Amino acid sequence: MTSASPSGVPAWRDKFNGVFFVGLLALAVVQLAQIPAIKSFGISPLVIGIVCGMLYGNFFKGTMPADWGVGVHFTARKLLRAAVALYGLNISVQQIVEVGLPGVVVAIGVAVSVLALGTWLGTRWLGLDRDTSMLTAAGSAICGAAAVLAFESTLRSAPHKSAVAVATVVLFGTISMFLYPVLFRMGWLGFDSQSIGIFLGGSIHEVAQVVAAASNIDPATTEVATIVKMTRVALLVPLLLVIGLWLQRRDTQATGSKASLPVPWFAIFFLVFALVNSANVIPAEALAMLRAFDIFLLTMAMTALGMETRFAQMKQAGPRVLALAAILFVVLFGVTSLLVHWVA
Repeated sequence: MTSASPSGVPAWRDKFNGVFFVGLLALAVVQLAQIPAIKSFGISPLVIGIVCGMLYGNFFKGTMPADWGVGVHFTARKLLRAAVALYGLNISVQQIVEVGLPGVVVAIGVAVSVLALGTWLGTRWLGLDRDTSMLTAAGSAICGAAAVLAFESTLRSAPHKSAVAVATVVLFGTISMFLYPVLFRMGWLGFDSQSIGIFLGGSIHEVAQVVAAASNIDPATTEVATIVKMTRVALLVPLLLVIGLWLQRRDTQATGSKASLPVPWFAIFFLVFALVNSANVIPAEALAMLRAFDIFLLTMAMTALGMETRFAQMKQAGPRVLALAAILFVVLFGVTSLLVHWVA
């Protein structure tokens, strides 16, 4: 016997309707992101998706049947994992090799140090909970909104914590995007044309923001910066595995019995897709279509996440999350500068 919602409609239909509704909203978000005035700021559809989702969830939620919420939740959780896994098609081993050892050292140094320091500062100094601290640190350390989504799925944290973390990515990533090219042209950074690409790829939050900043310098810088940034993205897999082991250890200590290892299978498939992309077995046109489809899935996930977020929940975080993101913004600048001067 097929289960049904209180309205008598089969549960699968409510889920489908909810997913389809989020898909329509995400389609509108993608079109909005293509408006030249918005696109020029390097704002990805993912960020616009969570903003639009939050506006809808807080002010227009009553226009959607409540039973469709199961589909919204499915999109923000299950579909999210599939989208993050498919994001591996944007990375290849060849790209990482091309940028060389300096780029790899900078990417690893930035990701590990900022993630660890941000989590520690947030929990010990600022009194934030573990999930909020780690999500905010991951957005700064790795790859902005996509990293927040990946960590949110592993930590199983509340939607509003991810929304707050993404907001910090938007704010400080945008500041970086405009500020760093200006400082470079003024000669205040002390980098040559090769080093500035590594610096931008290592210090700016979102992939789109990196591309927007580097394109203000020259095409060679854009290529180097993008590869370094994608190397940071590739670190999602090992870092999520380490986080999984850490969570298992903490849960085991808390309960006194051995806890199961929360294996982020979507991260494993992320690596598999990256290896498939490295093998060059997918035709270029098909690969471009898959990447565009994945961005759409990620936009759907972010939109659904926003729909489940309430402003009152975000307000509880207060200025402490903003303070943590501001500190990490300074740390990103300092750590990346030191590493680039050391290895490049």
